[in-house]
Amino acid sequence: MKCPFCGDPNTQVTDTRENEEGDVVRRRRRCIRCDKRFTTYERIDLKMPHVVKRNGNRSEFDHDKLVASMTLALRKRPVTVEAVDAAIDRIEARLLSLGESEIRSEKIGELVMRELKKLDKVAYIRFASVYRNFADVDEFSEVIREVQARPRRRSGKPGGAGSENDLFGD
Repeated sequence: MKCPFCGDPNTQVTDTRENEEGDVVRRRRRCIRCDKRFTTYERIDLKMPHVVKRNGNRSEFDHDKLVASMTLALRKRPVTVEAVDAAIDRIEARLLSLGESEIRSEKIGELVMRELKKLDKVAYIRFASVYRNFADVDEFSEVIREVQARPRRRSGKPGGAGSENDLFGD
């Protein structure tokens, strides 16, 4: 680290502390040459991937746009702010974990739909209707049927799922 006063590259760390959240490190430094003291801060600098839109244009990932689209879909729905924030965090963590420098907007849309489906079925349908740009009522009905479909339990026992054996664990 160069001294901001004299430009000498020989500095010494005299104190190191983390903030309460543990995501910033504060270091007090002293220049060996001019003996002046200064403070530096270290933060994690994660880069979200650039978004490749349907028309091929590229733009920076926009956290606020993600929040706005989920908030709009969830408008007047009984979902807590904490649940929405957690869903947004999961989407962003997934995008970072992919390790890609670019990601198609369709992939982000699918991640949003997956989270909305867990949070609120009505919000999921709202988002899907805009995101998938339904051309007719049949496409809309298909998404509603998808949400209404209940997963069936599978059993390796005679009688299959929903049998008396399955219910009582025999």
